[in-house]
Amino acid sequence: MEKLKLRVTGEGEPPVLLLHGLGATGAVWDGLAGLLDQRLLAPDLPGHGGSPRLPEYTFEALAAAVAEALDEPGPVAVLGHSLGGVVALELASGRYGLDVSSVLAVGIKVAWSGDDLARAAAMAARPPRQFDTQEEAETASLKISGLTGLAPADPDGVTETADGWRLVLDPPAFGVGRPEMPSLLAAARCPVVLATGENDPMCRPEQLRALVPEAVVLSGLGHNAHVEDPAAVAALLPPRSD
Repeated sequence: MEKLKLRVTGEGEPPVLLLHGLGATGAVWDGLAGLLDQRLLAPDLPGHGGSPRLPEYTFEALAAAVAEALDEPGPVAVLGHSLGGVVALELASGRYGLDVSSVLAVGIKVAWSGDDLARAAAMAARPPRQFDTQEEAETASLKISGLTGLAPADPDGVTETADGWRLVLDPPAFGVGRPEMPSLLAAARCPVVLATGENDPMCRPEQLRALVPEAVVLSGLGHNAHVEDPAAVAALLPPRSD
């Protein structure tokens, strides 16, 4: 498989691997970049932005693609948002040849109803929508990732076609399914911190704390806490060990 698009910025070890959520790209971490005195590795996940698609989307396949993109065995601290948080936990199992020193996962949806799964399956089966202009496509890209009003659109998130413009996001990525959180947490070989915004409708604090009582709740923030207040999320990362 062709390797993922990978943004590498900054200096300082250990590096921090930044894994975005469904519908976003690695550009979503730009606000955090200036706050960390470390090398940052921010891939576009498969089926997003400048990265290739997968024949099937599973948490295991996403983790394998990320590990293959890095060209280094670690150690690496991992910060993941939503879908990226699940991929971070999958990588923490040690099954992918990557030495993960810590995981900070923000905004993972941990409670799934039958209706939630049905909606995700329907979105996965839907053909890409066409737009007349790049601006319309970028507006839709921000909406689907929950970033409207929070961040500029990443030009890599849309593409021009013979019929207009569409999102690069591969619809089958919506069908990745429900994460088995107890199993993922039990398999992690490093310290794990779970966090959510106080006002996150996708990962409500009471749902997360029912799973992990010591989970961190970020006051006043929503689902994209890492964009709304990058400093609050950066403060949860473990300190550098020089």
